[in-house]
Amino acid sequence: MRGIAFILVAMLTASICTASAEKAVISGKARVVDGDTLDVGAVRVRLHGIDAPEAGQTCRRANGKSWQCGTEATNRLAELAEGKALECEAIDRDQYGRIIGRCRLGDLDLNAVMVEEGLAWAFLRFSNEYADREAAARAGGKGIWQGAAEPAWEYRENRWERAAEASPRPGCPIKGNINRHGEKIYHTPWSPWYQRTQINEKQGERWFCDEKEATDAGWRAPYWR
Repeated sequence: MRGIAFILVAMLTASICTASAEKAVISGKARVVDGDTLDVGAVRVRLHGIDAPEAGQTCRRANGKSWQCGTEATNRLAELAEGKALECEAIDRDQYGRIIGRCRLGDLDLNAVMVEEGLAWAFLRFSNEYADREAAARAGGKGIWQGAAEPAWEYRENRWERAAEASPRPGCPIKGNINRHGEKIYHTPWSPWYQRTQINEKQGERWFCDEKEATDAGWRAPYWR
């Protein structure tokens, strides 16, 4: 929790009210990034205790057919939060400097809803707060629990390892692309656009070793809706 003391005050569209050096509340209108990440005003928040399927990730239904679980998770979080005023309790920072938080829309715990509806795993490596809700979703065969689904952390790890071996900058597979509008957007190996993204270093595009390096250099993650 020591990183909480260094949260920057967001400009204009978000506010951070600190009750102490160990606790902060971020408030502002939300823009959804993916199924477990959103921007609250100018502050990027990763939802505490959960891990949603990645954009482009597919899962299996009970009949064995594939469905776009990553897209559905992102869309559901957007239904709940997009453009709405949220309050997020900052709990920690992750290795990339993002705030880890518990976000609410009024009395509704968004983290909990995503797990309850089977659109995210309880991220037990870091917290067991939503373990009971995951057990109920699994018992009910909801969402990711209706058939085979690779946990998001394994999905990321498998793709990272393959891409890191193939990268021209060894161990640094993140692609820093500049689109036709001049926006600097980075793609991790689990991005659905990763394979089709080509890097031209002569035009200022580049490779990164982790997401913090990319964001520190001025690149941002893509929005998936």
